[in-house]
Amino acid sequence: MFSSSLSGSAFTWFISLPPNSVITWADLEKQFHKYFFSGVHEKKITDLVRLKQRNDESVESFVQRLREVKNKCYSLILDDRQLADLAFQGLLPHIKDKYASQEFESLSHLV
Repeated sequence: MFSSSLSGSAFTWFISLPPNSVITWADLEKQFHKYFFSGVHEKKITDLVRLKQRNDESVESFVQRLREVKNKCYSLILDDRQLADLAFQGLLPHIKDKYASQEFESLSHLV
């Protein structure tokens, strides 16, 4: 039941644990903190700002990649509009030019 309550990077981390590596709740808590709060895997806003859509990448794939990086920004709080603005800035120039007059309220709206 526990694994079905997880999403995003927490779910990805959980399913990547080696079999039988977690015996007790304390084991799970220790591994969770080691992974998520060590700072080693944490991404920063600069990682999001640097993301750019690749020439052969759809908008949907780019947004998914941005979401994955955002899920690793554990201490970063952005509202939906701010995240959509960041994504918009990373789009290919011809797509950005086409939709420059639009305001996007969320990543879903952008896609």
